[in-house]
Amino acid sequence: MLYTPVMRRSVFGSEIAPTLRALDRNFERSFERWLGAASAGQAYRLAQDDKAYTLSLDLPGVAKEQLSIGIEGSVVRLATLPDAPRSFKAAYELPQEIDVANSQAKLEHGVLTLTLVKTVAQSKQQSLAIH
Repeated sequence: MLYTPVMRRSVFGSEIAPTLRALDRNFERSFERWLGAASAGQAYRLAQDDKAYTLSLDLPGVAKEQLSIGIEGSVVRLATLPDAPRSFKAAYELPQEIDVANSQAKLEHGVLTLTLVKTVAQSKQQSLAIH
């Protein structure tokens, strides 16, 4: 058997190699987030139909009194209060604005399920009279 050592050389030279490694690491992190792996290790599931989004998160050990949910436009912010046994803070931006009045939140057996109703797009077009 013949063994031949192989040395890898950067096509771009040694000056740009650290930058390329940093870009590679950033791409991997972005790809993991895109696949659904949250940066803090928090798993979530997002589903949608024509009327609502359903966001589910695992929050074991947190009571509903220890959790704060804020919705502004299409951004949903979740955070635990200071008296909670564990700390959690996250924000999720959805593609469409949320109708807060018709949305619901439910916490059962450590699983938070948010049913976020989509707003119905209303036309703001007005007629202009021709003189």
